[in-house]
Amino acid sequence: MQYRTLGRTGWQVSALSFGAWAIGGTWGPTVESESLAALHRAIDLGVNFFDTADVYGDGISERLLAKLRRETREPILIATKAGRRLNPHVAAGYNRDNLTAFVERSLSNLEVEALDLLQLHCPPTDVYYQPEVFGILDGLVKAGKIRYYGVSVEKVEEALKAIEYPNVQTVQIIFNMFRQRPAELFFEQAKKRQVGILARVPLSSGMLTGKLKADTAFASNDHRAFNRQGESFDRGETFSGIDYDLGLSAVEELRAICPPGLSLTQFALRWILMFDAVTCAIPGAKRPSQAEENFSAADLPPLSEETMARVQSVYDRTIRERVQHYW
Repeated sequence: MQYRTLGRTGWQVSALSFGAWAIGGTWGPTVESESLAALHRAIDLGVNFFDTADVYGDGISERLLAKLRRETREPILIATKAGRRLNPHVAAGYNRDNLTAFVERSLSNLEVEALDLLQLHCPPTDVYYQPEVFGILDGLVKAGKIRYYGVSVEKVEEALKAIEYPNVQTVQIIFNMFRQRPAELFFEQAKKRQVGILARVPLSSGMLTGKLKADTAFASNDHRAFNRQGESFDRGETFSGIDYDLGLSAVEELRAICPPGLSLTQFALRWILMFDAVTCAIPGAKRPSQAEENFSAADLPPLSEETMARVQSVYDRTIRERVQHYW
């Protein structure tokens, strides 16, 4: 496992870390014993950083991570998120009372006295232009409720605005072979400010595993069945915002590029780690076998310049115009 420094926290976190959305909800059915086994297998493979949110399974994901922490002797860091419990989800809801209540709930779910890292959970764009919101987060740090804070964003523009605030330590953003825009400007700016980057949706909702087919059926409670056009939340969170059939076609081009001995999953994750601005990618795993395939990718040798150029060509020819100007 590789380890990289997370922002200005001084923390050394696993370059492939655990995204806990899938074990919480909206990814089809889960089995708690399998989820816990996947979490433990991740620790066996060197993972020490876990990302969750208060809305994943209405707290299920946070509570599973609390149980993991009780069951392991290895030190782990847990990042969570707040804001999406708001209904309606509007900028005015990001006030002191609501954020404090969300933090207190996560403290209880995670069974800790202070959250390691709190991230605003893809708030409306207007929030990034409200310095008082970040002042509230500063107050929560001073009160000992959170150690550090960051943001999870939908758009590059939001990421660039967020890092203007001096105490934003991390930005979580969608970055994968099908969503490459963050590398064009944001990565450079984040490095200058020593801001950690968490690359989420690294496998494009499973599309980049190469295991999905035209006739793959998704459970009714799986966002890949009900959010393809953004019916429930930003459509960019599902298959990176691209058409399902187009994604399948592009994956076949990537399959022809994939170096021998690597699965497409490992190829996609190793590609992300080629960008040194990225602190960690956070693939999910619902079973130990998925954890093994995902996290072993950190130990693979670097990809060649030729391979990186061919991936870029696939993006430029087939994907770029569908996503580049939206996020």
